[in-house]
Amino acid sequence: MLLPFPCIPAARRAALVACLLSVALLTAARAQSAAPAAGAAPTHGIAVANMDPAVKPGDDFYLYANGSWIARTQIPADRAVLGVFSILDDLSSKRTNQLIENAAQSNSAAGTNARKIADLFNAYMDEKGIEALGLAPLQPQLKEIASIHDRRSLALALGKSLRVDVDMLNNTHLTTSNLFGLWVAPGFNDSDHYVPYLLQGGLALPNASYYLQDTDAMKKIRERYAEHVATVLRLASFDHAEQRAAAVISLETAIAKTHLSIAEIEDIQKANNPWSRADFTRKAPGLDWAAYFESAGLGHQQQFIVWTPTAITDEAALVASTPLEAWKDWLAFHFIDHYSGVLPAAFADEQFAFYGKTLSGVQQQRPRWQRGVTVVNAYLGDAVGQIYVQQYFPPEAKAQAQAMVANIIAAFHKRIDALTWLAPSTRAEAHAKLDTLYVGIGYPEKWQDYSAYEVRNGDALGNAVRAGLFDYHYWIGRLGAPVDRHEWCMTPQTVNAVNMPLQNALNFPAAILQPPFFDAAAPAAFNYGAIGSVIGHEISHTFDAEGAAFDDKGRVRNWWTPEDHAHFDAEAHALEQQFDGYEVFPGVHVNGKQTIDENIADLGGIAAAYDGYKASLNGAEAPQRDGFTGDQQFYIAFAQNWATKIREAALRNEIVLDPHAPDQYRALTVRNADAWYKAFNIQPGDKLYLAPDQRVRIW
Repeated sequence: MLLPFPCIPAARRAALVACLLSVALLTAARAQSAAPAAGAAPTHGIAVANMDPAVKPGDDFYLYANGSWIARTQIPADRAVLGVFSILDDLSSKRTNQLIENAAQSNSAAGTNARKIADLFNAYMDEKGIEALGLAPLQPQLKEIASIHDRRSLALALGKSLRVDVDMLNNTHLTTSNLFGLWVAPGFNDSDHYVPYLLQGGLALPNASYYLQDTDAMKKIRERYAEHVATVLRLASFDHAEQRAAAVISLETAIAKTHLSIAEIEDIQKANNPWSRADFTRKAPGLDWAAYFESAGLGHQQQFIVWTPTAITDEAALVASTPLEAWKDWLAFHFIDHYSGVLPAAFADEQFAFYGKTLSGVQQQRPRWQRGVTVVNAYLGDAVGQIYVQQYFPPEAKAQAQAMVANIIAAFHKRIDALTWLAPSTRAEAHAKLDTLYVGIGYPEKWQDYSAYEVRNGDALGNAVRAGLFDYHYWIGRLGAPVDRHEWCMTPQTVNAVNMPLQNALNFPAAILQPPFFDAAAPAAFNYGAIGSVIGHEISHTFDAEGAAFDDKGRVRNWWTPEDHAHFDAEAHALEQQFDGYEVFPGVHVNGKQTIDENIADLGGIAAAYDGYKASLNGAEAPQRDGFTGDQQFYIAFAQNWATKIREAALRNEIVLDPHAPDQYRALTVRNADAWYKAFNIQPGDKLYLAPDQRVRIW
């Protein structure tokens, strides 16, 4: 995964977006680009105006490449993060909004995608109608929760709330507010069929550390969270809101104590725990599993993979030991909080005040239309995507991107052949992974069918609830079915890219395949340093600490010799230590283990992109541009990918949650590349200098 933006199949995003409708995405795709200074002419290549020549490249290459932009740029009040990626994110949002508005004005026939887009957007934008309905749309669900009277009816309610709302290999760490998280994906042991994975859940805060860490910052967040829970319940006309909130938080704290850490759940071998239906009653007593699975529509499912078995066991015990009234308040709060963005303004404002201001430091909500675009992209993303690519992604752009991908894959093949430490058997398996790798460019081969998703104008909450059910039924309906290895997990209008190891596949959506990442008028050095390093990053995920656990069919299988694995682990550990050394705040360091997969991908990606750039020259010398050699342009373009300004609250949140290192440290990956030292004459004594034997080289 390139960014900390969830990669979830188009339908699956529906189950998550409701709780983000009024929030400036906590895991935001990098908001606005590091654009040139106001009034500057467009550039086709590196942005020289963004650089700070007063900084020695060997002391801080990130500031050398981006310092002037950082000095002159302010984060808007409605943003937590300002960075390179969102010049395209903003552009994509504006284009998508125009497509949605066109659909809204088209008066298309009922049941068509265009009509559903129009009705979904118009229902969300109808603030007066939402206010007029007040609490009425909540009442059926709240009455059902209030009617829970014993442990069996609690199990039925918990099962009914289950959604396919996590993705464990494509930015794993989405917090599910349901008791457990469900993921439907190719099986670890049978990669030809879809299987259900069950894992820890139950929290509204980003992860367990927010409940358990004893720092002043976390204590303040917990105090504000208690106020938030009480306010939500009070707005929904619950009496004794403070006492109910205390019970909810006490329960969530108990759940948090059962959770595994991010680093622990990234260990694929420990996640591969097949359980039969009978195993749940035996291994995780306390929950009426028969009622739970029946209510969840999984009554006939006999086999699961339990990703976090200790958490499942301990959470099930809490179902039995915690008073029913606490569970009922927990269910009610989570339901209301999840859908606050489609409720009257008081709910949406309170949701933003906590998740936006407190957790991310954002001072102002995004305009309603932008939040509406988020809703439509989440619930009808492929319907919008079909229109998007017709207008904004011509066949020539797809062909150019495919050629660059082919060139970088060829570079990986050569790099694999050149690795003297790889055994012949391991080398052959690595080549096989590349040979069978599916690379989707621009848009999927098959579009999502939304015919079963009912959208009603004037029913914003109902549309959101039905989207979650549509998504859920779509995925559980695929259990046991053959895997579609060409299925996408991103919409074309998404500014991101992803590697999917269980499918041995990559997605590069149309929205990222344009300036400032890819520019047909720019020199090869720029394009390979910018989009080429992104392409290389995703290909490299095939061989990172996580991807290397999967073979060319997407199965969890050890295709390494013990000696190869030892060498790989030693190099990965050295990279972990390198990133552990970066101090973000006094006493707060980057977590090298938590970010290792993304750091390996950056390292391998830039190496292969450099080789691809050199191969594209066919032996010729790269032309200079603005006084910079080709190699200098390549590395500056890479560093300018990561130009970012971020609020302190959001950065602290990122350090705790994100499998990616903060962007300023990702740019420093160059210090492991021999060619970077030569390009910028980096010498011993420079702050970033690493002796040749300290430079990490994996692929």
